[in-house]
Amino acid sequence: MPTAIAVTSTDLVLPAPDRHTPGAAVLHPPDQLDLEGALAETSALLERHGHLVAIVPNWLPPTTVQRLHTVRAILETDRIALLGIDLPPLATALLVRQLRQLSVCDFSPGVIASAARLLSHYIYAGALLGSVARLDRVPVGLKAHARSWSPNAQFAVLAHPTPHLARLGGGSGAHGPGALPPGPAFATHLTFARGQLASEWVAAELAPAWQVQGIMENPLPAGSPGWWGTAKLVEFAAGIPDPSVLYQLVASVRREECRWCGFELIGDRCGFCAAPLAAPLAAPPPATAPASTARFGP
Repeated sequence: MPTAIAVTSTDLVLPAPDRHTPGAAVLHPPDQLDLEGALAETSALLERHGHLVAIVPNWLPPTTVQRLHTVRAILETDRIALLGIDLPPLATALLVRQLRQLSVCDFSPGVIASAARLLSHYIYAGALLGSVARLDRVPVGLKAHARSWSPNAQFAVLAHPTPHLARLGGGSGAHGPGALPPGPAFATHLTFARGQLASEWVAAELAPAWQVQGIMENPLPAGSPGWWGTAKLVEFAAGIPDPSVLYQLVASVRREECRWCGFELIGDRCGFCAAPLAAPLAAPPPATAPASTARFGP
């Protein structure tokens, strides 16, 4: 069985793009399942899949994060990877789908876990917002804060990989060439989700400007309004859709062995134990003549 990819809510599980992509396991949070049930739930996943890679976004409630670490500690297993992810909710769901696609490939659990950091660099995540007054994830200037009080204000915001914020017009047009967030220079598929903002800007303007290969709408994740500071939004995320391209991207990176737990890894940190890759040994200093052989005169 492939390595299990796990999330803590069903709204982070995007539809499978093909019949080969498995679903994701849902590790229920403390308000839905007690500790005994969580231990049984996780043990069953390990028995079936062998290894578990759980996505832990930094916007999860502390009690949910604590539960994940508690379960791993009680089970005393090194077969659970808890991956800290710093992406908005919809982009997190997109990354989860990419890991699900890779889980059926011939990669070891350690490579799949450490691939999350690599793949996140190729995800473009943002939102169309009706206000940035409470946005604290992206730098917001005083003018943008002041314009948030305008009833027709809309802002194009890119949070990842490079923060970008621009005000759009009250209608469908944008003010200035810098209003469109800079897009990816490689082929992507765009996923978007509507909140309480009625706008076609993402599908009508952003998608053509980014030259995406496809576009799909999904329900808005429950954590999105809190992450973006407003419910008046349309969230979007663009990423590589082709599993063969994802495979080549991961396979092209040199594999190492974790010096702490022995799992394979790519990049500079193990996905299972978080130990950094050992730094290469420093070159020895140049040889010098021993003091006893130095010459002191004729």
